Amino acid sequence: MGARFEELDWCDSPIGVISLRRRHEPVTGREVYEVKIDDEFLMSSLFTVVEIELARLGLARVDGADLSVLVGGLGLGYTARAVLEDPRVRSLEVVEAVAPVIDWHRRDLLPDTVGLAADPRCELVEDDFFAMVAERRAGRRHDAVLLDVDHSPRNVLHPSHEAFYTPDGLGRLADLLVPDGVFGLWSDDPPDAAFEADLAATFRDTETHVVSFPNPLTRAESASTVYVARSPLAP
Repeated sequence: MGARFEELDWCDSPIGVISLRRRHEPVTGREVYEVKIDDEFLMSSLFTVVEIELARLGLARVDGADLSVLVGGLGLGYTARAVLEDPRVRSLEVVEAVAPVIDWHRRDLLPDTVGLAADPRCELVEDDFFAMVAERRAGRRHDAVLLDVDHSPRNVLHPSHEAFYTPDGLGRLADLLVPDGVFGLWSDDPPDAAFEADLAATFRDTETHVVSFPNPLTRAESASTVYVARSPLAP
């Protein structure tokens, strides 16, 4: 066996030093790809169930075909890949604030999502999703917007994201959606009643899903939350 871990890339970003590393996980015997911000773990290829379920649960509530989808946050690419597996999707725009993350995919550094950047339906855009929403400069409306950036609505990566998780921020997000469009959000926290109330004040239809998955490191079940909201209410 070679080195226990290898740092594949790193760079400064507005939210800290972001790095991609590959390491051998002795519990599973597999190679694992991880993203860190400074010394904090952000995401891992060891845990991808909820990122995939974000796409599946969100798109399950979308009617019709020739869908236009916006994903906020590229990361390791599992949500984007799951979106493209839906044959109804005509176009996918992925908004990612950190340019090197986009470059990881253009260089196919991540084996599970090789080819993502080359898919003709997929456009990788360097931009700040939260600023784009706040400034209402998305350009067009989408059938679905799926967001996986912060740990949760109460545990954000940067203070500038906090305003998004308010009635005003969600109202601006609704401007990105067609009349029956769907918003999906990943959260690593349990269901948040206050945030659910804000969603219900902004959308006609809301659901909260607790998604469980096996955790090989703890040899137990872990869980995250996926919020799905459909049909924005008129402002």
